[in-house]
Amino acid sequence: MDINSLYNISSDIIRNDYRESVGQSSQAEGEDAFASFFQAAVDSINTTNGYISDWENEEIKLALGETESTHDLTIALQKASTAISYTVAVRDKFLEAYNTIMQMQI
Repeated sequence: MDINSLYNISSDIIRNDYRESVGQSSQAEGEDAFASFFQAAVDSINTTNGYISDWENEEIKLALGETESTHDLTIALQKASTAISYTVAVRDKFLEAYNTIMQMQI
């Protein structure tokens, strides 16, 4: 179903509800957007920490002889490595944006 077809509905109730929802204050939307962005960043860091913990656990299991599967260790290592690379890239972009904003002249 194409959402654009909903804009052509002749019902005044639906049209008014749409206008009210679009007309919300931009400050509230900005706060919601920042809160969701911040929560996504925290979730990403928690996921990265989880992958690092899994990698360390697999490494310990292999060192103690509890497992002989180097495949599981390699997978855990690659997941942790990719997650760390992503987290560092996001951090670098955030710092770049912050520095750009701080250099703006008002």
